[in-house]
Amino acid sequence: MKELPTYTPDFEEYIRQGEPDKKERAQIWRTAIGLQQVDGLEVSEYFKENVKRNIEGEISIDEVQKLTKAYYVSKTKREQDDEEKEEADKVAGNISKILATQTLDFSTNGYISLHRRIFNGVFKHAGQIRDYDITKKEFVLRGGTVNYLNWEDLRRALDYEIGLEKQFDYRGLSSDELIAHVAKFVSDIWQIHAFGEGNTRTTAVFTIQYLRSIGYKVNNELFAAHSWYFRNALVRANYKNAVQGINYEPIYLERFFRNLLLGEQWELKSRYLVINPPAEYAEQPRKGIGNVTEKVANVTENVIEKLTDRQRQIVNMVAAYPFTTTTMMAQKLKVSLMTIRRDIEKMSHVLHHVGPDKGGHWEIIQS
Repeated sequence: MKELPTYTPDFEEYIRQGEPDKKERAQIWRTAIGLQQVDGLEVSEYFKENVKRNIEGEISIDEVQKLTKAYYVSKTKREQDDEEKEEADKVAGNISKILATQTLDFSTNGYISLHRRIFNGVFKHAGQIRDYDITKKEFVLRGGTVNYLNWEDLRRALDYEIGLEKQFDYRGLSSDELIAHVAKFVSDIWQIHAFGEGNTRTTAVFTIQYLRSIGYKVNNELFAAHSWYFRNALVRANYKNAVQGINYEPIYLERFFRNLLLGEQWELKSRYLVINPPAEYAEQPRKGIGNVTEKVANVTENVIEKLTDRQRQIVNMVAAYPFTTTTMMAQKLKVSLMTIRRDIEKMSHVLHHVGPDKGGHWEIIQS
């Protein structure tokens, strides 16, 4: 159960120092190439060189794609991994072209069409809903499989999920409610698994386009660096095994979206998602935070007894989620922000805030 390495981009210099148009092209390519890690694929060095030429403005995306096609047609000596590299090169080119246009048809037909556009020239069944049932052995399930939807109901299920999302009102949502909703929608779309292959890459591009279309500023680089984690988080969000005591676990996918939409910095490691993990795979506390659950247990009863019910609830919120904000506390407890701030002041012997107001975290002080 070897974990895929975090994707290391080749275009960092353009993103750090490049002109705005070069930076934008580099970010798009980094996402398009990084998403190939979902299936353990890597693009060729030849493809990377042409990508750099596109970033520099020497050639267009269409020319990159034409050169890629010609390269594999004319190649006389085939290497062992050429088939995988050809898929990665062509799919990355297609995704880059899609992300550059920033268009979206938010419908079932649009979702199916997106699959066709992503895998055009790669899969014969590109843009075709599967007509058979599937199972897949998963790394994080230790050989188990998610129960994907039966093939007869695929289009009806897509119509239902996308139809519900079209009617959903995002106004007035707290940060927690926003993340929970987005994670569930994306998880439900993915679980349908409408296609024989390429479901995660299609879902990722669809998610990027959709969140952009409703006004969210999406950092594509998270998909580039953590596409393998993204897929495994989707798996855990859709797997349940009552015999083994395993329930659906959306928290891992929610952490991905908290990083994506809220700028938080949860550590995204696929080994932490493995069910019944060996000791070396056990999730470690976030560096600098410590084990807050253990810390709250070490607060003396004398201290806890002197807290009000609301203050105890605040301690429990921090124990469960150290990145919680005073605004989130106020919304959850249905009190004013000023009330929460007064409570925090009175709890300086219990709670300590580390880092800036935005992006910092809470620590529970051991007695």
